[in-house]
Amino acid sequence: MNFRGRSQRSLDPKGRFMLSPEYRESLSLRMQKSENGLFVPQNSTDMQTENALNQEFAPTDNKADIKVVITTYDRCLVAYPWLDWLKLEEQFTRIANPSSNVRAFRRLFIGGAEEQILDAQGRIRLSQEHREYAKLDKEITILGLTNRFEIWNPTLLKQSMEEIDFNAVSDELNESGIDFAL
Repeated sequence: MNFRGRSQRSLDPKGRFMLSPEYRESLSLRMQKSENGLFVPQNSTDMQTENALNQEFAPTDNKADIKVVITTYDRCLVAYPWLDWLKLEEQFTRIANPSSNVRAFRRLFIGGAEEQILDAQGRIRLSQEHREYAKLDKEITILGLTNRFEIWNPTLLKQSMEEIDFNAVSDELNESGIDFAL
């Protein structure tokens, strides 16, 4: 049910790419009821959000009804399953008196969000604005990150990975309780 791994895809002339069968299955499962019900935001008091969760996007086996939200962040695009996105938006609405940095981040992240529905062939369309933001041309790289996936220009991804001090990351993970000893 999680997104993981890396794959290369091509954009067609309309800005669409084929999502892997594993990712389509993960999206489909996230749209369906689990044993505990829908993925309702925790402590949600927003009836509009709950109505959207319970009615607008009820569980379905029809792949054409699978909805994702794609947004801008960190030189790439980030795709969230619809219900996970609603939960994230709910968390943003609870921030009282956000700082100017948080307001600017919301403009980038939430303001850059676009809803997309997988077509019958399992393709997602990227808008021209999103392709320009992430500098996407013909080839793209998809990275699974458990509850979401990123869409990268392969050259920018490589540059991004070269900029990271992985020893510092390992220390930070250890401090957060993740044992990452190799």
